[in-house]
Formats: sequence, structure tokens, C-alpha cells
Amino acid sequence: MRPLLNQFLDYLKDTKKSSENTVHSYRHDALLFIRFAEARGVRQLSTVTPALADAYFDDLRAQGKAPSTIARNAAALHSFYKFLVLQNHVEVNPFSNVRNEKSTRPLPQILTKSEIELLLQQPSISDFKGLRDRTMLEVLYATGIRVSELMELNVEDVNLTIGFIHCKTSDKERIIPLYPIATQFLQRYIHTARVAFTTPTSGRALFLNLNGERLSRQGFWKLLKRYQAQAGITTKITPQTLRHSFAAHLLENGADLKFIQEVLGHTDIATTQLYSQLIRSRFQSVYAKYHPRAGTLDNPV
Repeated sequence: MRPLLNQFLDYLKDTKKSSENTVHSYRHDALLFIRFAEARGVRQLSTVTPALADAYFDDLRAQGKAPSTIARNAAALHSFYKFLVLQNHVEVNPFSNVRNEKSTRPLPQILTKSEIELLLQQPSISDFKGLRDRTMLEVLYATGIRVSELMELNVEDVNLTIGFIHCKTSDKERIIPLYPIATQFLQRYIHTARVAFTTPTSGRALFLNLNGERLSRQGFWKLLKRYQAQAGITTKITPQTLRHSFAAHLLENGADLKFIQEVLGHTDIATTQLYSQLIRSRFQSVYAKYHPRAGTLDNPV
């Protein structure tokens, strides 16, 4: 079973140009099902039946898994078997008729503009490591790219003269502008800190760790949590938080939803529309909290 799963994951990476997060998620979900099937004596993907597929999702529900988790598993396994059918490894997709879970997609967590400013001020730019970290935070908030895309940037993907980055790690290449401060930090980092971190094996990676290797997502996650604690920010922060905040703040300031979709690289505008829901929700919350007559029913009509 696992060799075919590896073929599918290679297909996602090499042909579909799926993000690192998507590949990791699909691998995790497919392995969970494979273990479930093997525990019930099923050793071949071609012998998986719709009944076994239903039993698997019943088991997830019995474990108390959230509808969104179950829906994600269903999407991953349906995609896996669709690939197997196309490659003639199996004849039918046992996940074709799995009932959809009704789930409400949670609104993304974002930072306020003042929290963003506070977070950006945390790295000490008097040393090379702090300069690198400040530059990464500025680039993330300037462009809204994914952390995985940030880690994959090479030096030649940055145009310091005009002020933009060329993001080409997903299925659609994007040219994304930088605000002047982000461009200035990139210029300073590239000509000082990156030079200091570079070793003969560094290649063209833009953001390097202290060993001269391309910085990892895990490494970025650790430094982000440290700066969050330093800043005393209580809002839950994930590697996606700056991306979400970028989109929400653009929308608050009047940016067109289609423009935000293109910058973020969303294939479906429904994904981008989540930010509209978020802004409406925040407006309602602020109105209810601060309007002097919100919630007042002293003299109902």
C-alpha cells in the first residue's frame, strides 16, 4: 500500500505542484486509513470496499473527530483513489459516495494592526540573526505569502530595484509587490547577514540558518512563538497568522476581493471570501462593544 501512496505524494508534489502543507496533510490522512485497513486484514488498496470506507468514517466519528477533520480525510482519500483509478491500480473509487460532512469552516485568526507593529519590533536588528528574522516578518506581512513559500525563496526571486518578489512554488506563479520598508530590510539582509551566514553549500536560498542551510518551516515556527511571547501577544498565532492578517487588513482598507485572491494564490474565490466574513464579524463585535446604544432596550418600540 505504501509504495502506491508514495507515488501519489510524488504526483502531488511534481505534477500538481501542491504545497508542502497539502502533501503532508494527505500523507497523514492516507496513512491513518491504511493502518485502519491493515488492522482489519486488508492488505491491498484494490480490495478496499465502500463498506470499509464507511466503517472508517464511522470510527472517526466515534473518536469524536471534528466534522472539518473528517471532511479533510474524505477529500484526501477521494483524491488518492482518484489517482489510483487514473493509473489503473484500482478499478473503482470506494470513496466516491462517502457522505459529505457538514462543517463550518472557522474564521481565520488575525492580529490587529497594533499587534503586527508590536511583533515586527521584537527582533533585535543590531545582530545578523535578528535582522534576518525582522526581514522575514516584514516580507510575510508585505506579501501575504505562505511560510512554505517564504522558505523556498531564492535570492534571484527578489527584485530590489522595483520592489517585488517572484513566488513560484505553487501551481500559479505570482509577482507580489513589497512595501518600501520590506525592500529596505531585504537589501540590508542580503548584503550583510546573508553574506555572513553563507557557506559553500548554501546555494541560492534566500533565508539561511546559522549553519548556512535553508531555514525550515519548523525553525521559523519556533522563532515566531518566541517573538510572540516577547511581545506579550495573547492572540493565538500560527505560521498562517501574518498571511491572514495581510488579507484582512487589505480588505479593511478597501482592496478588491479579486485582487486579494490573486495575490494570495487562491484558486477558488470562496476561500478568499472568508476574509469578508471575518471583517463583517469584527465590525459587528466592535459596534456592539462601543456604540453607546448597542444592546439598549429601555424603551422598546
